[in-house]
Amino acid sequence: MRQQISRRNMLKMMGAAGSLPFLGGLSGMASRAFAQSDAAGAFTYWQVPTETPIETEQYDAFFAYIREQLPNLNLTNETIGYGDMLDTLRVAVRGGGGPQVATLPILWGVEFAAAGFLRPLSPADLGYTDETFWPKALASNRWQGETYGVPTNNETLAFIYNKQLFEDAGLDPDVAPTTWEEVVEFSNQVHTNLGISGFGMVARLNNGNTPFRFMPLLWSYGGSALDETDDNPTYQEIRINSPESRAAMQVYYDMYVRDGSVPNSALDNSQTENRELFLAGQVAMMISHPTEYNIVVNTAPDLAESVEYVLIPEGPVRRAVVFGGSNIHILSTTTDEQLEVVKEFIKIRTNPEWSNRMAWFSNPGNLDGFDDEWWQTRSEQIRFLNVGTAMLDYGIAFPVVPEATEIMNLIVPTMLHNFLTETMTIEEAAADAEAQIQAVLDRSAQTS
Repeated sequence: MRQQISRRNMLKMMGAAGSLPFLGGLSGMASRAFAQSDAAGAFTYWQVPTETPIETEQYDAFFAYIREQLPNLNLTNETIGYGDMLDTLRVAVRGGGGPQVATLPILWGVEFAAAGFLRPLSPADLGYTDETFWPKALASNRWQGETYGVPTNNETLAFIYNKQLFEDAGLDPDVAPTTWEEVVEFSNQVHTNLGISGFGMVARLNNGNTPFRFMPLLWSYGGSALDETDDNPTYQEIRINSPESRAAMQVYYDMYVRDGSVPNSALDNSQTENRELFLAGQVAMMISHPTEYNIVVNTAPDLAESVEYVLIPEGPVRRAVVFGGSNIHILSTTTDEQLEVVKEFIKIRTNPEWSNRMAWFSNPGNLDGFDDEWWQTRSEQIRFLNVGTAMLDYGIAFPVVPEATEIMNLIVPTMLHNFLTETMTIEEAAADAEAQIQAVLDRSAQTS
């Protein structure tokens, strides 16, 4: 029986610096030699661009390695921004075009699978077993009993705050908020004493940053959009209008409307705008990706020592975070003749080494990656990597339904706008969201 590191055992093994005791012994950091493949063909691959120099370096190394291992592959690699990728891919595939292979955020794949735009792809097709990957990640690729993708990386967000701003506001710089009630309290104290925003709220419409930051709050209060928090969700019950969900909405209302302790621009902000405010010392705390610290180091080095990452605060019911990451898919534009070289490419992309190197500030989708020497290297080099990894234990997956992107990127943010602008009360906004989700599910049922 191979050693699969359970999330809890892994966390116990991780030290304060975030390093995991390596299980194999380092033998140099060159890419491991795999036999070259004679598989031949041409295809196009889509991915989102890198954000930091080290990520770009690893991506360049990967494609150089691909050229060595698959010398008969003619690969066209295209990067499309996160905010544009979903709609661009929708248009492309509906017109019969687009890539043959794409790495997509975990939320998106089921929409394309249900519409017939993906070819089946399971771990077994690549020589892996299902146990090689996180169960929640693999589940995000399943639609009507078929698997349509393989995880590349898995990640969660964490909570980042500026210790110097805490101290300036009269808060203990070494004590982060542990509950969402304390987030409200601390945010208001920062705003009152410093005249800046305490918490960096994100509520932009049609942007994935918004549900990734609001849903952890909703779940922590015992709410949900459907029944995605259940052990065995059916996605048949709508819970966005529950008392628990409305209690979570009150937290946002208190910070935005009552206290004014978040940016006035929150309704238009994505995390990009919040990051700029944080770097400028105009936001004291926010939910953030571990990549953020590296961006701080590179763009505002004087701020680096004031930055601290901790677990996302708890609600009355649980601590929660979106179980995120990406999956790699084979699009239906792929021909049978292309399949061999496509699968060879994906097998390399999802092996333990490249699951680490291509997700530098994330976690390997391939669980054997935690036994890989690159995990050790990353653990030693990346400050706060342990926090994001620790949050995986609290991860909740978005509903695995084709309508998930519409629910999360449009209906949930619209609900936020409705009560934050006081166009509706919280009760009215929640009821409206419930009706909108029901309409979307009914529409899909009629067309399926």
